[in-house]
Amino acid sequence: MDALARAVSAIDWINRCVGRVVAWLTLVTVMICGAVVLLRYAAGIGLVWLQELYIWTHAMTFLLAAGFAYLLNAHVRVDIFYARLSVRGKAWVDLLGVIFLLFPWLALIAWTGWTYVSYSWQTNEISVQNNGMPAMYVLKSAILGFVVLLGLQGLAWIGRSLLVLGGREPPPAETLTGPLG
Repeated sequence: MDALARAVSAIDWINRCVGRVVAWLTLVTVMICGAVVLLRYAAGIGLVWLQELYIWTHAMTFLLAAGFAYLLNAHVRVDIFYARLSVRGKAWVDLLGVIFLLFPWLALIAWTGWTYVSYSWQTNEISVQNNGMPAMYVLKSAILGFVVLLGLQGLAWIGRSLLVLGGREPPPAETLTGPLG
């Protein structure tokens, strides 16, 4: 059980690091979008690649920070019943939810995404717009990053649930305001 607790902590650490780095893409997105607006309306300059770049950073933020959001419990949860459950009841819901809802959904995204991403890499895909962003495969690869990071965090929630069901205290989860304990 100690190894399981260490594995949960390691996965949490990975998503915490990725999430904190990726969170800066929100600021980058706003700055690029502001630059696009200023260039377009103040200087009459339109740069397609710059317009696409803020779409890329916005997409990357959501795709690569999903595991971090799940770590923080910042995902959408219909907790009409969940909030009233005991700690063990919540552990069962989390365990079964990850196994029967999250993992099949991620498997479907991985299966379809792999074809989509690998084709983009094989063809060295670029934007369909003139003077658009090159290396479209980088953006599309974030889909697989989403699957990996969210899948890892799902494994961490399974580990947390198993620790609770085994009578052990899991590593503290986090919220948007800090660690729970």
